Amino acid sequence: MVNNTSIQVFWFRRDLRLDDNAALYHALKSGKPVLPLFIFDTDILNKLEDKTDRRVEFIYQEIERLSAELKIFGSSLLVKVGKPWVVWKELLSEYSIDTVYTNRDYEPYGITRDAGINELLKDNSVRVHTYKDIVIFEKSEVLKDDNTPYTVFTPYSRKWRLKLNEFYGSSYPTLKYSANFFKTDSFIIPAIKDFGFSISDFRFPERKVKSETIAKYTERRDFPAVDGTSRLGLHLRFGTLSVRKLLKYAGQRNQTYVNELIWRDFYQQILFHFPHVAKGAFRKEYDRIEWENNEAHFASWCEGRTGYPLVDAGMRELNATGYMHNRVRMVVASFLTKHLLINWQWGEAYFAKKLLDFDLAANNGGWQWAAGCGTDAAPYFRVFNPQLQMERFDPEMKYVKHWVPEFGTGDYPAPVVDHKLAKDKVMAAYGKALKR
Repeated sequence: MVNNTSIQVFWFRRDLRLDDNAALYHALKSGKPVLPLFIFDTDILNKLEDKTDRRVEFIYQEIERLSAELKIFGSSLLVKVGKPWVVWKELLSEYSIDTVYTNRDYEPYGITRDAGINELLKDNSVRVHTYKDIVIFEKSEVLKDDNTPYTVFTPYSRKWRLKLNEFYGSSYPTLKYSANFFKTDSFIIPAIKDFGFSISDFRFPERKVKSETIAKYTERRDFPAVDGTSRLGLHLRFGTLSVRKLLKYAGQRNQTYVNELIWRDFYQQILFHFPHVAKGAFRKEYDRIEWENNEAHFASWCEGRTGYPLVDAGMRELNATGYMHNRVRMVVASFLTKHLLINWQWGEAYFAKKLLDFDLAANNGGWQWAAGCGTDAAPYFRVFNPQLQMERFDPEMKYVKHWVPEFGTGDYPAPVVDHKLAKDKVMAAYGKALKR
């Protein structure tokens, strides 16, 4: 039975907040009742091998928070589980929908999903309005003078900063129009166990910008034993924190931190303009590398028992917490590709399974940088020395000792490869592929 009240629908995706939400703001400002919707997408969930995946747990907890916040305004969150196209077919039969509002998604799956849904909606005379929300500058907003996309970070960042002068102050006062939420208290959130997942007592990083962390980010960010990074990646990934407000806060305190937000936009526009990076090297000649792909070595890397303490500490931190310090991410990625001669895509896929803050664009960009095959890539002959990296960035071995307590005892494994011999082998393999 169709509810004949004409409504707008706002579809939450990577924007799980009410505050400073671009598409939600425009939906509410339109004046018609706005029904908030979230879909647990089974096209995504069914591909997750680990049914205790903490990212699903995090999303579920944030959905519960959003629902509670909406009740303050006399509304509720409609939560559906299923394939988005099927869910929307059902919604069109249940409600008289005038317009659907969403924030844009730039990943290949999101683009394909949205194209199909938009076609369905238009076939049913429903308008679709989309907005920029998860980045500061999207797609083609920061281009070279000849209107082609940048593929090198430094000139991109310079143009990005110039364009920023037009941007400051443009947050969205969403809740100014909170009276326009669809009024209902009848929606019940499906139990997480009903779609195959579970809730634990895991503590997720706070959604809190710490002033001291931002202020001292430049000098602290490279030392994994120090609480020197914001740990906000998870919240940016799922939009529980506004990137606009974070930028405005950081821009007044630390430009090194702002640079990290620029990298985030850079990799998003690379993924959009060069979608082949999701399946292969940005520099296609690197796809010719003959990787060794030793499965025993890969298992040692995954489990944190390579005999290289900084690498092992990083992998154990990842496996235990879903997080890895950014400096250590670079070291373990370099080690996998340029010591073990294992395809960077193996490491990229492992990170995609384990990282709470997994973001396709950033993860792909980081791995291709480490392997030497991406934009702004380190030259293929530059190899991180894990021992020197440890001596420089964990000199007292506090980080290593925390995650690898058996280091220095007979229980700690010998190195799986010799640094110099491994480097020579990798350089030969890279050189052979790139000379073809």
